[in-house]
Amino acid sequence: MTPVPPTPERLLRRLEWRVLRRLDGRMQGEYRTAFRGNGIDVADLREYQVGDDLRHIDWNVTARTTVTHVREYLEDREVTAWLVLDRSASMDFGPVQRRKQVVLTEVAAAVAQLLSRGGNRVGAVLFDSQVRETVPPGSGRRHVLHLLARLLAPRPDGTAGRAQTDLGAALRATAGIARRRSVIVVVTDFLSPPGWQRPLTLLARRHDVVPVQVVDPREFELPSAGMLYVEDAETGEVIFVDTDDAGFRRRLREAGDARQAELVAELASAGLRLHTVATDDDLVRALLRLTATRRRIR
Repeated sequence: MTPVPPTPERLLRRLEWRVLRRLDGRMQGEYRTAFRGNGIDVADLREYQVGDDLRHIDWNVTARTTVTHVREYLEDREVTAWLVLDRSASMDFGPVQRRKQVVLTEVAAAVAQLLSRGGNRVGAVLFDSQVRETVPPGSGRRHVLHLLARLLAPRPDGTAGRAQTDLGAALRATAGIARRRSVIVVVTDFLSPPGWQRPLTLLARRHDVVPVQVVDPREFELPSAGMLYVEDAETGEVIFVDTDDAGFRRRLREAGDARQAELVAELASAGLRLHTVATDDDLVRALLRLTATRRRIR
């Protein structure tokens, strides 16, 4: 039986109690810096250090002094964030109680509430085979509840068909509406045909992009469960497989590992680091991993 989805209020209360309260206790508010944008006012110049953002190099001063210098910026007091959220059919994969779409909703709600509590504005782009809805930036608990209501709403008739995910279209749309430098949090399983790489690279040149991949372990390794029909959620293609076949399970695992390595390399070429959240992950630990990584690379 398909579980009845929670109301936005109940879901947010549960996240505040089980996730955000634990983050407050373990991070003492420091997690907010993981999603803080860069300022636009130059505060100082200093010599380049390994790990500095190459986009901040001051080439005029570097040429004049023959020593590489980078610009330091005053931090913005507030940041505008955009959540680019995958609502495609492939996000329905996973355990009945915790499908990938559930994890995406929880991640989006947690990030939106963390940012909103600091007075920042959060908007969202919801997409599948095309952009379905844009939620203008806002702040406060009421706005987070509105965003959750849109994520929890059933797909309109006809949008859950067999059309493939178009991540590229969502990224191009986001580039068109994010006028000022923003934090762009892309939450998807990245199961989209090629074509999204260049829009993501262009987006990352202007904005602070955070790619978050939602996965289910069974996408990489099936349990031994005999003969099964397996259906592609987006194309409708059905194949009959023998999950007891060790060779088949090995090939599936190798294909998944190769696909993951390619994704990591594609994101690295855009100067981005992939953050992965699995359907069996503890959300607090997943967010702690994300924030710890971003503090190291900022």
